[in-house]
Amino acid sequence: MNNVSKGTTFTEMVSTIKEQVIQFVQTRIRLFKVELQQKLALLKIAALLGAIAVILVSTAYLLITLGLVALVAAALAESPYRWVFGFLAVAILFTILGGIAAYFAKLEFALKGIVPRRTIEVLKGDKIWLQSEARNQL
Repeated sequence: MNNVSKGTTFTEMVSTIKEQVIQFVQTRIRLFKVELQQKLALLKIAALLGAIAVILVSTAYLLITLGLVALVAAALAESPYRWVFGFLAVAILFTILGGIAAYFAKLEFALKGIVPRRTIEVLKGDKIWLQSEARNQL
């Protein structure tokens, strides 16, 4: 009723609030999109470099594996199963190393994540602000 005496009608006030809410939501959506685009650009570069790395490391892996198996087989020259033991020894070694690498990869993903954290923090702050504004209006 105070606002009517100042020349602002209820519908004008509701219209203004509606426009402000729309601007507020649009700003948050733009912030989210920009942050997501930045992360996707970085992920594209990382994916390309990762693919190149996989090809090169896979080739090296195969050659190293064959070399290690041959080394174990040469050490067991008298055994008719020297190649079997060579492959098993290298498989066990690589399984242990792969498990360690997987553990550290999991830790990295848990620490960094892909979620747009800045946007989420801003939205949490907005929620707190809206709640305090709502309490002040009541």
